Amino acid sequence: MTENPKSHPVGNAEKNPEDWVTGDEAMTGAQASYLKTLSEEAGETFDDGLTKAEASERIEALKEKTGR
Repeated sequence: MTENPKSHPVGNAEKNPEDWVTGDEAMTGAQASYLKTLSEEAGETFDDGLTKAEASERIEALKEKTGR
């Protein structure tokens, strides 16, 4: 009997952005907004041409830098 994946929802929730099916699409509006805020806080340039995957990786890096 296979285990129900819903009984451990976190296990599948964190996929590497490089493995995302839609990772090469333009970042979402929510990503752009959050990334812009983080960029300003970190004193870094905001790049509005990132893909979803690139934006996710950049957000994680800036969260570390800003302590969020």
